[in-house]
Amino acid sequence: MSSASKSKATAWWLSGPALLLFTVLLVVPLGLTAVLSFNVYDPATGPKSGEFTLAHYALVFSDSYYLGIFWRTFWVSALVTLICVLIGAPEAYVLSRMRNPWRSALLLVVLAPLLVSVVVRAFGWSMLLGPEGAVNALLQLLGIGPVKILYTSAAVVIALVHVMLPFMVIPVWTSLQKLDPGVENAALSLNATPFTTLRRIVLPQVMPGILSGSLIVFGLAASSFAIPGLLGGRRLKMVATIVYDEYLSELNWPLGAAVALVLLVANLAVMLSYNRLVEGRYKKALG
Repeated sequence: MSSASKSKATAWWLSGPALLLFTVLLVVPLGLTAVLSFNVYDPATGPKSGEFTLAHYALVFSDSYYLGIFWRTFWVSALVTLICVLIGAPEAYVLSRMRNPWRSALLLVVLAPLLVSVVVRAFGWSMLLGPEGAVNALLQLLGIGPVKILYTSAAVVIALVHVMLPFMVIPVWTSLQKLDPGVENAALSLNATPFTTLRRIVLPQVMPGILSGSLIVFGLAASSFAIPGLLGGRRLKMVATIVYDEYLSELNWPLGAAVALVLLVANLAVMLSYNRLVEGRYKKALG
């Protein structure tokens, strides 16, 4: 056996356990979910093994109820992603320019929410945004309130931004660590304004971090369950809460599986399109 063949065989043997784990934990459950989504559902007996139909997918794509929920899920996720970019990218830039111990303190502030359960944070926001919460108390002092925030899209967006912001800050901050400060200094020495330096020098080079953070935030927001379920209430549903209802309330597992797979495919389509668009502009900017 040649050295090239041995190296190839060694690579397969080394990656084998990871591939096996990936197959068992992801590919097999996803395949079983796909098969389940085509099963005929009988309200009296449940899913019928061996009998298949496209009725569940036809219902998802034709019923305005499900289309409205998908639309709400994606515009909320897009808005959360945009806000995280507008807040997280400048925050990461400031973080990269700070010196210790202030950098460590701010990094701890950014990462600290990840140490607390999403459910706990959702309950915390429900108390803050409730009719008797601190936010409404402040609005009343300003002569604005009380305002209904809890169980609205605004409450879901606020809480999701709080939860997802670290997933935007960290990739952008990592990209900034690779940026040579001498490049910025060279631009400034050639009479470029600070804004022009940020736009023409810094932004193109941190675009991979913004792209990575945006994809992570959008994917997690679109599939979020705890925050929409606790802060959106029973009327303001998103796709993950619909899947939960179909599985555990209606016991219509095939329809729940169909909704989940449609969400997965739509998520992938949006993320791949966004990736191609931003990556193309990034390559064009760098020449």
